[in-house]
Amino acid sequence: MFLAGALVLGLAPLAAPFAARAADRLDAGGLTFRDFGTPDNGSSYTRGEQSIGGGTSQSFTRVLGIDQASQAVRLRFGSVNVELLLPMGWQASEDGERGIAYTLDKRIRLIVWRVDFAYEGVKDAEHYAATKAGSMKARRPGVQAQARKLSDGSFVIVYENVPKGPSDSGPRTVFDLVVPNPRNPKVGVLVTLGMPANEAGRGLQLLALITQNMRIDW
Repeated sequence: MFLAGALVLGLAPLAAPFAARAADRLDAGGLTFRDFGTPDNGSSYTRGEQSIGGGTSQSFTRVLGIDQASQAVRLRFGSVNVELLLPMGWQASEDGERGIAYTLDKRIRLIVWRVDFAYEGVKDAEHYAATKAGSMKARRPGVQAQARKLSDGSFVIVYENVPKGPSDSGPRTVFDLVVPNPRNPKVGVLVTLGMPANEAGRGLQLLALITQNMRIDW
């Protein structure tokens, strides 16, 4: 069983299509934000404010700046104290507990969370990654979940054959990156990226672009 093996022997290598790319670090592989967005000078992030009416707990995220050279937008998710550089043409919001970003068709979706490992019943980031992968496989037997520790101390988990959601046309692949606080290993940040399985070959590159430009207020 993956969970038992991960805790005793160390986290398993990633599935074959992703193994070479994530052997010890995330790498964008030459891709840029241009490959995942639509050049609109960042207008999609403010245009979305018109689509949420009164009575909702969500609010759209503050735009800090536009990076024309990389066709990306820097945003601050105040609810989790995290700044991200994201592709133009997306939208972003937050609900008090997490930051959310997505393509306009919601084909690609990103969530940024804060994680208290003790609250989750685990001792640290490695235990959390192994437990989360194992519990996903137990809840959904068709899902393949494997995790690996990266050279910077973070952990990446790849979930394949994830059931489609209401707006999806087929199965999805989901990537988790667990980033422990370097000063307090009992807490961390979780970045979850989901996309259609037929596009997942670029998933780790997109995760690399986003997290390499991430700023966390610990």
